[in-house]
Amino acid sequence: MPESCFYRFKINAFTPDTMPMWRLAEYMADLAIILGEKASVHFVEIEEGSTVLVHKADFEAVPKINERVAKTRNGEGPHDAMAAYRSTNKRLRDDNGTANLIAETAEILPFPGRDAAVPLMFPAFTQSGTLDGKVIRIGGRDEIVPVHLDAGTRIYPTCKAHRSVAKRLAVHIFGAELRVVGSGRWHVDDIGTWILDSFYIQDFEVLDEEPLQSVVSALRATEGSDWEKTTDPWRELNELRHGEGDLN
Repeated sequence: MPESCFYRFKINAFTPDTMPMWRLAEYMADLAIILGEKASVHFVEIEEGSTVLVHKADFEAVPKINERVAKTRNGEGPHDAMAAYRSTNKRLRDDNGTANLIAETAEILPFPGRDAAVPLMFPAFTQSGTLDGKVIRIGGRDEIVPVHLDAGTRIYPTCKAHRSVAKRLAVHIFGAELRVVGSGRWHVDDIGTWILDSFYIQDFEVLDEEPLQSVVSALRATEGSDWEKTTDPWRELNELRHGEGDLN
């Protein structure tokens, strides 16, 4: 069994002689986030020609790295990996370049950079909606106080609520997952990503933390239901909540 796997990040914008050090550091920082498994990924060298950053990953970490990269390629990666991927593409566009990530000899993640379609720009807007997460921070001295929600794959640090609502939220800090209801202010950045600028919490509800298996068992035991025929209950529950085809 091999002891490691080599990854090459090829940047088609600079040579090693023309790449500024500060720019190189930015690319490397985002690449480390995309790969994950930080303790198991080691920088090796910069190859000649185009700027090629060579990294070695400990073999036991390779399945997790490849899964993380594959999800990022499909737009389903963790929030930090997706943000690093978008940041890298924007940087490549600014540098008039493209890039690709290669595992041994196979390309596993392209970065279109300058070749990516320029997204349409939209004005910021406010829209009613909900966010799910756990309260991890409440504070402030004003009537409207900041609230931080931990949604698992990302943190929402721009929420806020009136003191009367924040007082009720405080009972659940570091506790059960909540669904907060309110209005959010959104804008789209120059690489086509919708960004939540702020979210004003007007109310909330505590989400049921009963295990999925117990929920499905109860549904299947309901007389007249078709749940006993369902082979993928997680998909069915997500479609009921989000609509067909949305599993996020």
